[in-house]
Formats: sequence, C-alpha cells, structure tokens
Amino acid sequence: MANRLTHVDETGRAAMVDVGAKPDTERIAVAAGSVRMAAETLRLIRDGVLKKGDALTVARIAGIMAAKRTSELIPLCHPIPLTQIEVTLELDANANAIHIIATARTMGKTGVEMEALTAVSVAALTIYDMAKAVDRAMHISDIRLLEKRGGVHGDYVANEK
Repeated sequence: MANRLTHVDETGRAAMVDVGAKPDTERIAVAAGSVRMAAETLRLIRDGVLKKGDALTVARIAGIMAAKRTSELIPLCHPIPLTQIEVTLELDANANAIHIIATARTMGKTGVEMEALTAVSVAALTIYDMAKAVDRAMHISDIRLLEKRGGVHGDYVANEK
C-alpha cells in the first residue's frame, strides 16, 4: 500500500490529483461482484421471462453506460476516454448467483479501476431492479478489484479471483 492517500492535499482536504505530467500508457482494470438470489429468481432471469424483460442484456448495457459516466458519479475521478469496456454476466446455479466481471481499458494518464468497479456496481443494481418484484431478498456482494495493469504504481493482481 502507498504510504499516503493521493486524493488528500497537504492540509488534509479532498483534492483531485493533477495527472498532467504523467505519460499516457495503456491502462486495464478488471473488477467483479455478485448478485445472490433465490433459485427461482435465477431461473426467471435465465429464461428471460421477467416482466421487465431481459435482465442480463439490460444489466450489461447499464454497466457499460455507467463506466462511461464514472467521473460524473465519483467526485474526484478524472473523465477518462475509455477505449473499451466489457461487462460479462455468468449464471451460477450452484450458488444461486450471477457473477459480474467488468474490464475497462484506456490509453491515458490515470487508471480505470473506478470505471470497472462502477460498471460492476451498476450492472448488479440493474439486476436487482429488474428482479426485485419477485425477490426482494437478493443481495449484492463481493464487489472488488481483481487486477489492474499500467501506470507508475505498477500492476496489481488480487490473490483470489
């Protein structure tokens, strides 16, 4: 871990980091999370028969859209020109869950971890919204950064995936 927070100035106030002098490099981040639910809810989603429609497609698109708007949601994030955002959703019948993975890429001065994490978060919230009429007990869990590549702080890979 770094020995100081980057979004805090010398006086202890929140501040946006100046990335102007940093070189443009390829940056990649992968984040994940899960939505756990009743078996019947997972079946309804799998079969595409929820009243609101195809939850998986809507959640994937919502995650992509959210990643593109991260700087509007997280106050100290820089607007980043994403070169790619991919959101995948995997149904897991053994765990009665949908696992979400988002990969964000850019060529820029700062990382895309927040974009990947935002994509996962909004995709998970969208699944909840699409299926809440049949299962209010769903819960969103385990949102985390799996890896990041590029930048001056080096690469990071979580111990577990």
